[in-house]
Amino acid sequence: LKLGVQVLVSNPDKLEEIRKRECDITKERIQKILGCGANVILITGGIDDLCMKYFVEAGAMAVRRCKRVDLKRIAKATGGQLIVTMSNMDGEETFEPSSLGEAGEVVQERICDDELILIHDPKVRSAASIILRGANDFYVDEMERSLHDALQVIKRVFESKTIVPGAGACETAVSIFLENFAMTMGSREQLAVAEFARAMLVIPKQLAVNAALDSTDLISRLRACHNTSQMKSENADMKFWGLDLQKNCIANCRELGVFEPMMSKIKSLKFATEAAITILRID
Repeated sequence: LKLGVQVLVSNPDKLEEIRKRECDITKERIQKILGCGANVILITGGIDDLCMKYFVEAGAMAVRRCKRVDLKRIAKATGGQLIVTMSNMDGEETFEPSSLGEAGEVVQERICDDELILIHDPKVRSAASIILRGANDFYVDEMERSLHDALQVIKRVFESKTIVPGAGACETAVSIFLENFAMTMGSREQLAVAEFARAMLVIPKQLAVNAALDSTDLISRLRACHNTSQMKSENADMKFWGLDLQKNCIANCRELGVFEPMMSKIKSLKFATEAAITILRID
């Protein structure tokens, strides 16, 4: 037994009484849970057939071997609590009704080849699950990674509450600004600033190359567009222009709906700059 406890039985007739008492203890625990009004029980471990019999007789649904991560999300959505033990401070086993969560409906549905437990209309927080289906596991894994990246982008937008135009517009605008700034410097630092400005064009160039387009022509037009936006105030709206790879032209990112979180953009530039500085410091 746990904690090094040993039970010595001298009378073989007492073994049956011990087994019966163990069953009674399990039954009392189940009755305490059901007595509080629980009709759906989710457990991380297994459920014995005898225990399952008690749940079935009470008309309750018992689901075994659930992931702890899933249970935490369900508890947060339904207002329930994860119960590790039923013992209280007095050493007695109790179950509080306040530990129960609430949902509109819990059903078991068959989706594709799997049986899934679906929880509809949680009462505390709204929640949703996305079910991915694909030809094989590799395809589904790639879909999951892409979906995770998309959700993280949305999370970054809500965290920073600031967005910048994508499609290479932000990098090109920074490159033009640094080139103009480098022309105002009269020291050797001008070379470093100019090279940094040239390096900023790597991302829009790579976008064009990945789309099998002429990067030289597109980047030239994009640079001219952003230079005009910074030199002439009446053309300030041209700072939102980026690459439209589907039509092989430059277009307004606001009209295309192409944006990126500012937090992600700043961090990517910082990390890339720090990586370049670290490489240059190596003797």
